[in-house]
Amino acid sequence: MDVVSWVTDLMETLGAPGAGIAIALENLFPPLPSELFLPLAGFTASQGGMNLVAAIVWTTAGSVAGALVLYYLGALLGRDRIRAIAQRMPLMKLSDVDRTEEWFARHGKATVFFGRMVPIFRSLISIPAGVERMPLPSFLLLTAAGSLIWNTALIMAGYVLGENYHLVEQYMGIVTKVVVGLVVVAVAWFVISRLTQRGKADRSTR
Repeated sequence: MDVVSWVTDLMETLGAPGAGIAIALENLFPPLPSELFLPLAGFTASQGGMNLVAAIVWTTAGSVAGALVLYYLGALLGRDRIRAIAQRMPLMKLSDVDRTEEWFARHGKATVFFGRMVPIFRSLISIPAGVERMPLPSFLLLTAAGSLIWNTALIMAGYVLGENYHLVEQYMGIVTKVVVGLVVVAVAWFVISRLTQRGKADRSTR
């Protein structure tokens, strides 16, 4: 049995708590599709298999629990380790880390809140929050609020669509591909610009 089938069976067996566990796992392992699990929870609620409010509460609790693990992972890594890793990476400069820290210091709260509603980033954003030691109460509140909005939207979509709940995953899959595409473009731009800078520096030293 693959992981997706196992998680789906978990939800069907345990009901709303199983949905919460599924979303906690999705936070830790982003390839697991919350775009499938959340609408499925909504569909199950529409069929009387679980309480709708309980599904929203449990999945939001699962989101916070999974995010908290990643927050502590970031805190464990710490600023010094991140800088040491960046220093050893090709094309990376400590100034890149400094700019990221400055940006997170200014926009960290909004990033954590809105990041909970962006595919892929809703898991990853917890790590820099931990690295930067965002105050835990603020992190938990913003994570819970953003997760509540995201989870409620997808659960209600599954509830309303009924047996067509899988359409949510299809449309959200398009959004995920767009996000991945933008990330690839951004990484490519960074690599090309950094190689260009290196080439100019090499020519100037000749």
